[in-house]
Amino acid sequence: MIPPDAKLILIEGKRANYPTFYAGLTRKGINVDLVSSGTKAIALLDNTKPHLIVINAASMRTTGRRICKSIHQIDNRLPIILIVDEHTPNTTQFDAEIVLELPFTLQKLLNRVKLLVPPKEMNLLKVGPIHLDVENQWVRCKEKHTSLTPRLVILLKALMEHPGEVFERKKLFRLVWETAYTGDTRTLDVHISWLRQAIEENPRHPVYIKTVRGVGYRLDADSQPSQRDTKE
Repeated sequence: MIPPDAKLILIEGKRANYPTFYAGLTRKGINVDLVSSGTKAIALLDNTKPHLIVINAASMRTTGRRICKSIHQIDNRLPIILIVDEHTPNTTQFDAEIVLELPFTLQKLLNRVKLLVPPKEMNLLKVGPIHLDVENQWVRCKEKHTSLTPRLVILLKALMEHPGEVFERKKLFRLVWETAYTGDTRTLDVHISWLRQAIEENPRHPVYIKTVRGVGYRLDADSQPSQRDTKE
């Protein structure tokens, strides 16, 4: 369910023979501010404080690449859904959380909005594309939504509260397990592996939870590779 207080900026043009989404989104009770350019969207950011930006690039004869980049230069934590023409090249390099390729259904767009708009903003810890609900014990990264054990919640919370900082393995172990004993920290490595399975697209080649060889672990919050959705 999309929260009733969800606020969204939709950037959409009037290109003939291309679908528009404003009417469909508003019929679902979403508070939508409709603008016709990235510049107008950026002008609204401070006052509107949206939860999400949807860019219907296909309706504006543009790829949307520059608009995504401009918005994330202002606020790199604001999620973006980018709608593009079929066969738009190189969308994996676009600075958007989700890329939707036409044609697709309104329901598919609503499902992606639901993923990116949290039901209880106050319960969430957010770093880049990683959203951790400490109370309900789940994490969402892009379109991966995973339940966590209490220990994994504590571990991820510790990393997210210090993004970009290197945690020495024994220090992190003492913090999460609340113990002075650090003789064997292999269980920490196992839990890190489980966290990577929960948030990484490819746990064998992690983008977010990095190993600092000989030292420990670091959360890289600024790494945000895009996703290209298949049609439904």
